[in-house]
Amino acid sequence: MEDNKTPNNLENMPDRLKDNQSWWQRLVAGLNEFYHAPYRQTMARAARDEEDFFMLMMFAESLGIDNPASFYTLELQPLFLENFHEWHTRMGMYRCPFDHVGCC
Repeated sequence: MEDNKTPNNLENMPDRLKDNQSWWQRLVAGLNEFYHAPYRQTMARAARDEEDFFMLMMFAESLGIDNPASFYTLELQPLFLENFHEWHTRMGMYRCPFDHVGCC
């Protein structure tokens, strides 16, 4: 009787490995979420602050602030104009500071 159980256990072995792998993947995903959840808001705020600073550097010359890197950032302005309205309202400028850009 024991000989009959041994081949049966070997046949079910791949199913057990698959179950263990899926269990392990779920455990790793849960631990990953547990670790990253408290920092998600902090990282999003830091990314937003970094983007705000970048937008300020790009549009500084247009706002009347001297910018030593304006030669390099001038090429990027058309790419970021669609995000400009969102940025200037977040910075507290409720009306568009430019006469030539009609975003508001």
